[in-house]
Amino acid sequence: MILCRGNPGEEMKRRRFLLLAAAAAALSVASQVASAEIYPSRPVSVIVPVPAGGQMDSIARIVTERMRRRLGQPMIVENVTGASGTIGVGRVARATADGYTLLYGAWATQVVNGAVYDLPYDLIHDFEAIALTSITPWLIAAKHAVPANDLRDFITWLKANPDKASAGTSGAGGPGHIGGVLFQKLSGTRFQFVPYRGMTPAMQDLISGQIDLMIADPASAIPQFRAGRIKVFAVTAKTRLAAVPEIPTVDEAGVSGYYLAPWPRNLGASRNAGRDHPTAQCSGRGCVSRSCGAAAARHSRLGHTSARAADAGGSARLPRGRNSEVVANHQGGKDQGGMKLVTAATNEGTC
Repeated sequence: MILCRGNPGEEMKRRRFLLLAAAAAALSVASQVASAEIYPSRPVSVIVPVPAGGQMDSIARIVTERMRRRLGQPMIVENVTGASGTIGVGRVARATADGYTLLYGAWATQVVNGAVYDLPYDLIHDFEAIALTSITPWLIAAKHAVPANDLRDFITWLKANPDKASAGTSGAGGPGHIGGVLFQKLSGTRFQFVPYRGMTPAMQDLISGQIDLMIADPASAIPQFRAGRIKVFAVTAKTRLAAVPEIPTVDEAGVSGYYLAPWPRNLGASRNAGRDHPTAQCSGRGCVSRSCGAAAARHSRLGHTSARAADAGGSARLPRGRNSEVVANHQGGKDQGGMKLVTAATNEGTC
């Protein structure tokens, strides 16, 4: 404390100065608090770690457009691709934790990559789940020329031709790959996996007959099915899809319990952003909340098991999914391109 002694006139001047200084300090603090409560005050970047044009990218753009309207700020979608999505995810992990760089992550980028790659970031501690935007059952699809009209006939054909059929995937560890391994286990079939740089080129080869089957996402498969270019035998869920009610469920088609419904639409941000951008800042502005869906996304991502990188022997346990647990094996070979099913246990957690 600084004290000053002087005549009454000077004392009045000193008191007035201290009063004004205190008022200015109070206004400064109030301004900072008000500023902290306004989010967002500038454009927000949303990193999508897959190429433009696919199902994940399309849904990301639908979601961010709705967020733009509610938040009143531009939502800039950036497709940062490469290395199975690790480049885009890594960019968010390195970004300032201020809520202005978000990740539109996926089951593959937030779970599988942790088991098959040595990552420069921590999938569990470097990100915070914000909202689960969708869960999408996939489809069992085949080229149009395959000599089968339903799933049972298709399985019979695969069993009669072990290791001869080929299945297209978007890459090792993706939903199509892991879903294919699970399908082999439950159906007693064997076929080869052909990795592509995305679902679109894989679907193109299925249409042309270069590969025999795919475990495909609806956005890729349904338009081609409706056009009569491919066959779709079943949806990997307990209920039929409203968009294509004529396609039976796997239970109806003959592979009971084969449920594959990845959550590749999980908005995430750096974990520290949860402290810099508390939910209270968004009150009344329509900000994405940490709701039941976000809790479900976090539960699915962590899976109650480690999402660590593979060990020196090449294998690591993937987090438990909705219906089964899978082991990733870097050595590949007889384990069907690096994945083999080790158990099948239902894990449909509730919120």
